[in-house]
Amino acid sequence: MSHIFLLFITLLSFRTSNAADFCIAKLKGAPNPSGYACKNTDITADDFVFTGLRNAGNTSNPRGSAVTPALVYQFPALNGLGLSTARLDLAPNGVVPLHTHTTASEVIHVISGKVTAGFISSANVAYVKTLIKGDVMVFPQGLLHFIVNAGNTPAVLIFTFSNPDPGLQLLDYALFGGDLPTPLLVKTTLFDTATVKKLKAVLGGTG
Repeated sequence: MSHIFLLFITLLSFRTSNAADFCIAKLKGAPNPSGYACKNTDITADDFVFTGLRNAGNTSNPRGSAVTPALVYQFPALNGLGLSTARLDLAPNGVVPLHTHTTASEVIHVISGKVTAGFISSANVAYVKTLIKGDVMVFPQGLLHFIVNAGNTPAVLIFTFSNPDPGLQLLDYALFGGDLPTPLLVKTTLFDTATVKKLKAVLGGTG
């Protein structure tokens, strides 16, 4: 029996020592379904650290918001690990408009300030909550969600995604920032032609 146990431990140690614990991405070239090819040499502790979330983003824009991403493109150590993160800075009255992440669920953590956040289920039920420092909320994958600053001071949040590349589609840009013809938008949104053209002018749409 002891011989069997020793053999098991030996095999387990061999398997563990040869396992692929991580895969620092080589970002050159297209990824495959499991991620990017791996960097195999000159790996140091620095490869596993990202310092880009230390500083506040620039919120001097019409939405009063700034997202600093730490996805696989900025943080190659996330390759294949099934998660990523980002920082959100929101000025007073700042907003992150309705959008979706097609490949990831999202957890938001309020670091400072006060925000109102919510998502809309596939049954068109809205789940909305005002959050303060220390609160956490989850947005299920693929559902429309938003965040607005609900206080009089800047807010800072940290996001965690369940994918190194969560994808992003902003609803207003998807509708009015692209080249979908105006007559089709009038029919599908029930907005009148003047409204559609006005929104396209603001968001850079054509057609």
